[in-house]
Amino acid sequence: MNVIKRNGESVTYDVEKIHRVVNWAVDDIKGVTVSDIEINADLQKRDGMTTVEIHNVLIDSAVNLISLNTPNYQYVASRLLSYQLRKDVWGGKNPPKLIDFINKNVHEHDVYDEDILMLYTDKEINKLDEYIDHDRDNLFTYAGMRQLCDKYLIQDRSETKIYETPQFAYMIIAMVCFGKYKGAQRISYVKKAYDYFSRFKINLPTPLMAGVRSKIRQYASCCLIDIDDTLPSIFSSSTAAGYATGSRYGIGLNIGRIRPLNSPIRNGEVVHTGVIPFLKLMESTVKSCHQNGIRGGSATVNFPFWHYETEDMIVLKNNSGTDDNRVRKLDYCIQFSELFYKRFLKNENITLFSPNEAKDLYDAFGHENFDELYEKYERKTSLKFKKVISARKLMSLFVKERVETGRIYFMNIDHCNQKSAWDDDIKMTNLCVEVLHPTKPLQHVDDKDAEIGICILSAINVLEIQSDAEMEKVCDIIVRILEQLIEYQDYFMPAAENFTKNRRSLGIGITNFAAYLAKHGVKYTDEEAPNIADELMEKIQYYLLSSSCNLAQEKGPCNKFDKTKYSKGWLPIDTYKKELDEIVTRKHSMDWEGLRQRIKEYGLRHSTVSAIMPCESSSVIQCSTNGIEPIRSYITYKKSKARTLPVIVPNYISYKNKYTLAYDMQDNEGLIKIVGALQKWVDMSISANMYYNYAHYEKGALPDSKVIKEILLAYKLGWRTGYYNNTDDGDKQSIGEEEDKDNCESGACAL
Repeated sequence: MNVIKRNGESVTYDVEKIHRVVNWAVDDIKGVTVSDIEINADLQKRDGMTTVEIHNVLIDSAVNLISLNTPNYQYVASRLLSYQLRKDVWGGKNPPKLIDFINKNVHEHDVYDEDILMLYTDKEINKLDEYIDHDRDNLFTYAGMRQLCDKYLIQDRSETKIYETPQFAYMIIAMVCFGKYKGAQRISYVKKAYDYFSRFKINLPTPLMAGVRSKIRQYASCCLIDIDDTLPSIFSSSTAAGYATGSRYGIGLNIGRIRPLNSPIRNGEVVHTGVIPFLKLMESTVKSCHQNGIRGGSATVNFPFWHYETEDMIVLKNNSGTDDNRVRKLDYCIQFSELFYKRFLKNENITLFSPNEAKDLYDAFGHENFDELYEKYERKTSLKFKKVISARKLMSLFVKERVETGRIYFMNIDHCNQKSAWDDDIKMTNLCVEVLHPTKPLQHVDDKDAEIGICILSAINVLEIQSDAEMEKVCDIIVRILEQLIEYQDYFMPAAENFTKNRRSLGIGITNFAAYLAKHGVKYTDEEAPNIADELMEKIQYYLLSSSCNLAQEKGPCNKFDKTKYSKGWLPIDTYKKELDEIVTRKHSMDWEGLRQRIKEYGLRHSTVSAIMPCESSSVIQCSTNGIEPIRSYITYKKSKARTLPVIVPNYISYKNKYTLAYDMQDNEGLIKIVGALQKWVDMSISANMYYNYAHYEKGALPDSKVIKEILLAYKLGWRTGYYNNTDDGDKQSIGEEEDKDNCESGACAL
């Protein structure tokens, strides 16, 4: 029997070659055998089979053996896939020289940024080549390696041709990030960054992992587009949304200023079509672009609870109604404040207004003078658009849609303005609700005075950090990386560049938190959990701010540092919700007063440094748990466009009795307390979900009162935003989100 090699040559079938490859794949891995793989493969030999076909059968065999009883087959499958990848990219078992590899991808394949060769000398590249450890590919699980191949490695997606292997990618990303540093310092930083990437200490979101080194210089995850109540602003914002989607951004849209249906225009010559037609425009724009083949476009729409069309906008995502009154492919975020919650508790009414009749009310929303002004408008009799409804009716409507769709979020606008780092107004959040930026609506596409909020994200894999000293170094590297990318990346509009280069906002979060708690033997529901979260995030925020202050000393503070509370001497310890002191009993451990004095002297290079995002896709690469979320199952199946990937939680054998299963929790109280403790330190916000198992409730029905009670608790403990409302549908094997619906970091923010 003959087989066809990759080069087209026909050779005699040699079973010993298969044995050698499988033996290599299982070497030093416990709980796996060569015979299981070969027997399970059940190779149906036929004359003319290709070696690629044979190898794919072996990979599939190892994948099919992955289970909770035999978890290590995920490493065998990964090695087999890596073997295939190396053959395809390297043309053999041995890697090419780094300089040859870069030259080939710059000049022959035309996929790498040519600046890589301009930034580094041949001598420097050769020195870095010696530092690459290709054996670190063995750290990947099958799901991680496959995710890299399907989504992150540079490739020709039309021909499914991949141009790089993981360790080359990690090294070249590090080279791009520190290309403008000088001399020995540059090489030192590149090596550190490479180590932290390849050893999974730093989690790179999709725009960085898939983009840095490519010719597309778009590295931010999130984009916040504010829209004014004018046609030029609406249509230029739609254009911005199109460009942003094509640049891999997850989008936040603010439509809170747009007047409602039948509002008079030009003294009543015409009447307004309302918000919904313009949302349909945004929906079409966002879904028309596909983010360079990596993921579909996504957007979240922000609006205040008191908008005249709120009742109609809350239901836009559900499956009732007609296409005329539904916009289902966008997500929605309703903004509440203390006034609303008080009226809800007292069973009082609220009043809905048209923003164009209450412009100063819109400006005051989120600030201490809002309540007084709101009551003033309620007494006005001259308003044409004014509607009184029960606060409980609106909350009931919101909760119903939140439970049924899972994708209507909430934003506590007063917490966002009064307790975050920004001094300028916060009027919206992003796709995954963890980014808070002041924004200024576009008036035209070249508007240099407008501000489109842009945020570059990354996360720390907290399970992999071995000491406080290492945490400090990792924080410094991440801050320096994102700082460099602000200058290196391109911007799709002047308003995006204006915001980014003047404010220099970073969003650095954490991931693998569920495994981190399991390592410490603590459940989400344990009394000690908020203290552990508090201690962890205090250190991280301190190190991030300290690094930004060091950069300010080197390069100067950001241009709009005076537009942050930090410039007035503010720190997270000053304004957090004091109710947290009832559940977080530990004392602060870092030198905050010393840092306050340093910031006073040098400022900060960045307006913000922290946000905790979802890490849905990128967590698969590192075999880490998603962001701060509890796990849904010990093994889940990550859906993608190409295939389904089995994902086993980190250190399953050691930690399996220590993990908290999300749907085993009787309520969200423990999770809410943990998020509150984390939010105490984070200067923007957190993508925080809630989980409900219908089996825990009488007759399998989730009471609205339960959801409302937990939303109120979240407000009490300082949540600035709330993300998904997850409900158990009985399918414990599914992760629930398809890849093209991933959130922020994924191509947007779903890291």
